[in-house]
Amino acid sequence: MTDPVSFTENIKAEAQRLGFALVGVTTPAPPPHVPNFERWLAEGRQAGMGYLASERSRARRANPRAILPEARSVVCLATPYPNPGAIPFSPLPDQPPTGLVASYAWGSDYHSVLEPRLRALVEWAQRESGSPILHRVYSDTGPVLERDLAQRAGIGWIGKNTCLIDPRRGSYFLLSEILLELELEPDPPFSADQCGSCRRCIDACPTGCILPDRTIDAGRCISYLTIENKGDIPTDLRAPVGGWIFGCDICQMVCPWNIRFADQDPDPGLAPRAEIPTPNLLEEIHLGQDEFRDKFRDSPIRRAKRSGYLRNIAVALGNSADARAVPQLEHVLFNEIDALVRGHAAWALGEIGGRQARRALEKALAYEPDPGVREEIVNALQ
Repeated sequence: MTDPVSFTENIKAEAQRLGFALVGVTTPAPPPHVPNFERWLAEGRQAGMGYLASERSRARRANPRAILPEARSVVCLATPYPNPGAIPFSPLPDQPPTGLVASYAWGSDYHSVLEPRLRALVEWAQRESGSPILHRVYSDTGPVLERDLAQRAGIGWIGKNTCLIDPRRGSYFLLSEILLELELEPDPPFSADQCGSCRRCIDACPTGCILPDRTIDAGRCISYLTIENKGDIPTDLRAPVGGWIFGCDICQMVCPWNIRFADQDPDPGLAPRAEIPTPNLLEEIHLGQDEFRDKFRDSPIRRAKRSGYLRNIAVALGNSADARAVPQLEHVLFNEIDALVRGHAAWALGEIGGRQARRALEKALAYEPDPGVREEIVNALQ
């Protein structure tokens, strides 16, 4: 039988050796904010993420033992990804318009980076204990209230923007969890709320999606709109999306805790790829299916799928007000097979305006077969 205190110290040391920056331990008791989660669902704030409201999903999020009845401990881990600094990149006037990508997606897919480490930590624990251990490992892949568990494991507090914030390193972290059939010594919860009266994240959000009870109205969140949302971006939210083409970091960029620790290094496995953080939108709008697949083979961006990614690029081009985008959007309007992309390209042409854009829209109206795209063209012409 292992000693819980010494084994906990050893498993934390091994986790840090494997590359996890922060480690905490908690029990598999129901998370404290389950009522908040249930209220959030009842208000429909999950938008199109209906899977969150299923009976099975809710039962598991409300009680980790519904996932693994034998669980006796939960190891919570945090891995830093790039901190982009306080101000989004803005190209010089003579440069082509570029898109903005949430910094967790600048490098390799975090699942491929973190899951092998999680399994290596379990294998280490099994060797050390001398017997197999029932377990479940998750990194944004399972039905757990991960920020709730991480706060109870002492890693940080849940900020007003719903991110978990560590007072030594900020909030640019990916969270992971291991449910173990092994008794460990739990850490004291992080009980202090160090947001104070600050509301920079709330005031900075372009779509007003941050709610007073530290939850998010997902249907207005730029991250949801550009990733999980597979349909149209609502017309009234397209301008606030700005140049974001995958996710959004604004509420973290303005957070004083992240500004303070902007010089911290990310995990090497999540280091940026040169072509991803600020892509040339005039080129990116022409990505074919094979090109999209090859470019984002091991990237979180593939989650948006090609149609969603190009939809987002069209919106960003419309918001750029750059006349150089007109020929590119015109080409999309007449040659793109996906109606979702064509519709948002029509909107973008209407936003940029000018004689060439109007001629393209008028010409497309005579040939466009999709009624939704035709409606976009009519609205753009008005």
